[in-house]
Amino acid sequence: MSTHSELDWFKSSYSGSEGDDCVEVAFAGDAVHVRDSKEMHGPRFVVSSSAWRDFLGCAGAK
Repeated sequence: MSTHSELDWFKSSYSGSEGDDCVEVAFAGDAVHVRDSKEMHGPRFVVSSSAWRDFLGCAGAK
């Protein structure tokens, strides 16, 4: 499993560049790591890729 420092984090293309609050995600195998972009070293959580797909489906993301 990847450590947090090895992960390739990215924000949604819908995120603003004005310092807006947004989340960042990183994919590692069957896991999706999620964190607050303003708290890069703060709390994070990990969900399975299938749970992430379900969440995106419910959120209306494409």
